[in-house]
Amino acid sequence: MDWAYVLVIILSIFLALFLLLGIVLVVLLIRVTVQIKSVTESAKRTTDTIQGIVTNASRMSDVGLLVRTVMKQAKKFKKRKDEKDNG
Repeated sequence: MDWAYVLVIILSIFLALFLLLGIVLVVLLIRVTVQIKSVTESAKRTTDTIQGIVTNASRMSDVGLLVRTVMKQAKKFKKRKDEKDNG
């Protein structure tokens, strides 16, 4: 057997091994990207839900602030009216 044939056989074995490893790595990479996609979709749903909650809370606080301001003004008006009637 000639040395050239031995080298061709060794190179063929290594190339076949690298081809199999490449296929396995591509399959694993596809699985990881699918999992990453599902995680990002879940995170997006969560942030959308939290954003809705925060929006509702800010609307409620705006209404509460408005009610408090109106109540303070009403109390001041009533207090001035009472002072004017008594004075």
